Amino acid sequence: MMTMFLVLAHIEKNFPSSRAKIAKEKKHRMGNPHVLVIPYPAQGHVIPLMELSQCLVKHGFRITFVNTEYNHKLVKNALSVKEDKGDLIHLVSIPDGLESLEDRNKPGKISEAILRVMPGNVEKLIEEINSSENDRISCVLADQSIGWALEIAEKKGIKRAAFCPAAAALLVLSLSVPKLIDDGIIDDDGTPTKRQIIKLSTTMPAMNTENFVWACLGNKLAQMNIFELMVNNNRSLKLTDWLLCNSTYDLEPAAFALAPEILPIGPLLASTRLGDSAASFWPEDSTCLKWLDERPPKSVIYVAFGSFTVFDPTQFQELATGLELSNKPFLWVVGHDFTDKMNNFFSKGFLDRVADRGKMVSWAPQQKVLQHPSIACFMSHCGWNSTMEGVSNGIPFLCWPYFADQFLNRSYICDIWKVGIGFTRNERGIIPQEEVKRKVEQLLISEEYKERASNLKEMVLNNIKEGGSSYKNFKNFIDWLKTEACSPCVF
Repeated sequence: MMTMFLVLAHIEKNFPSSRAKIAKEKKHRMGNPHVLVIPYPAQGHVIPLMELSQCLVKHGFRITFVNTEYNHKLVKNALSVKEDKGDLIHLVSIPDGLESLEDRNKPGKISEAILRVMPGNVEKLIEEINSSENDRISCVLADQSIGWALEIAEKKGIKRAAFCPAAAALLVLSLSVPKLIDDGIIDDDGTPTKRQIIKLSTTMPAMNTENFVWACLGNKLAQMNIFELMVNNNRSLKLTDWLLCNSTYDLEPAAFALAPEILPIGPLLASTRLGDSAASFWPEDSTCLKWLDERPPKSVIYVAFGSFTVFDPTQFQELATGLELSNKPFLWVVGHDFTDKMNNFFSKGFLDRVADRGKMVSWAPQQKVLQHPSIACFMSHCGWNSTMEGVSNGIPFLCWPYFADQFLNRSYICDIWKVGIGFTRNERGIIPQEEVKRKVEQLLISEEYKERASNLKEMVLNNIKEGGSSYKNFKNFIDWLKTEACSPCVF
């Protein structure tokens, strides 16, 4: 049985009970365009689409936001510790067909479930919502990674918009799959025919074929599932009225030149609206902000590797020792399920030795951390959300990509924008402690990285100011939603 939760967790506690308030809310709902937002079920996709939803709410739109049941519970639990912001966003949930936590941590399993289980449940949800004359959906805004949602909307006669939460270059890579096959770079199931470095154009970032987003997982089944999803998405994107992206023209001019149908509206940052980032899967430990207040300006290494990165014990120890050897203050996001077991992972005496300059938290309010004047650099897995947040705050990077699009983003950071440096692995595939210490010192001593990062920040943020290209694209999208998407449809 499909479960629907129709109000945000932090609103649910104080939901108005008087008849007058209920009638007022009902009237408000009926008068506002209704957008159904559907992210790919992973935190790096949910967060930017929730931030886009919050932007739409400020322009008078009503949002129904679709999560899987598992992710819905995580978001509700994390939101319960935030203060009531009064957002007019309704969270709903659908089953994803996955039974175990182990399956949820396997990208191939997630992709298979997305193709097999989720479409039918989303279609039922749309039919249920549209059964009300006054509550019909004006537009489906779907993550471009789940193109089948656009196909359902097209079948139902609903206007459609797609959103890419990653770099435009990743979407261009996906759209280039037929040419990659024709040129013999990959075979029909996405397997690279050989290891080589390619460029989609002379000014695009270099890409190692082994690091293609579908091919770098080390699992053939996962590769096939993800590649099939991407191929299907290429077909589905032809049905969309808008193809939006969390980027800017200035950051990726070559990518947008190759695919001018992609329209950047980024960076989507809660901090630019003086709000909190929403839709985190885990409660954020805000005590780190007070800890940062006690540190000198530009002194702290911020270390965070996202929600999927997994270190083996040897690599973990090398990283910890490297941070200790750097003799610099550091704030380390070690993971939501790790803090209670820290003594089992660190070498004997480590926590005592770094107690005066190291702080470990399970999860951090990252946008607020990166805004803090004490942050000197960002040691990151190079997920696109983290990349955009670091760039938008003028922070130099220490790049530690793990999988998927993170290698592409590292190329942008290190080779194109030149605001960060990467690490070199040894013959065992490990980044040793001496390498960590050396690269930290190299980055922090350089004024060039700081200056380029500061200049890039100014350029990027100009895009979302009035008159900027992202501002104009978003305004045009809003105008379309208020006119074309709200015109009568045939269901």
